[in-house]
Amino acid sequence: MKLTVFGATGGIGRELVRQALDAGHEVTAVVRDPARLGVTGGRLEVVRSGLTDPEELRGAVRGRHAVLSGLGARSRRDAGVATRLTRTVLDAMEAEGVRRLLVVSAGPVGPAPVGDGPLDRGVRGLVSAILKDVYADLREMEAELARSGTDWTSVRPPRLQDKPLTGRYRTVVGGFPPRGRFIARADVAHAMLSMIDAEETLKQGVGVAY
Repeated sequence: MKLTVFGATGGIGRELVRQALDAGHEVTAVVRDPARLGVTGGRLEVVRSGLTDPEELRGAVRGRHAVLSGLGARSRRDAGVATRLTRTVLDAMEAEGVRRLLVVSAGPVGPAPVGDGPLDRGVRGLVSAILKDVYADLREMEAELARSGTDWTSVRPPRLQDKPLTGRYRTVVGGFPPRGRFIARADVAHAMLSMIDAEETLKQGVGVAY
């Protein structure tokens, strides 16, 4: 497949690029600073962009089977960046007629898991309060997806870890795995790549966790 990855220098984005190349795909990585990518390969094209102009991005998404995005706020100070940058990506995709888009969101943006106990509910509420601006940004990003003409999937992980790929995680379409507290960035990337052709995930939020 021909894939484009946005946010390719982030923890999940870099894993998307690496795993996609390992799987034999052709990858276009869109980055602000190519020096931070740290991934090379004969099937890798690196495009430098500030992600402010949809016209500038059209060539990066043209003819692609799917677009994957790890764009999002890295701290509370960055709240708003997910919606703003995703809107630019959507405009470029719609101009080129590219339909498949998978993005990273967050577990608390979706419905509360069925079967969680008081501890998990309490932690979820506390984290949601602390990161309320970030989650408000992600909810608006998902609203932008819903208004778009793309076949989108929003992948919603819990707390992220820098650990090796396991391939062992749970996914819930339209919900979230009960007692799902952690997941490695590598496994989030693995889940996103596995969902590219999964019709049941189209226009859905998908919770993913251990």
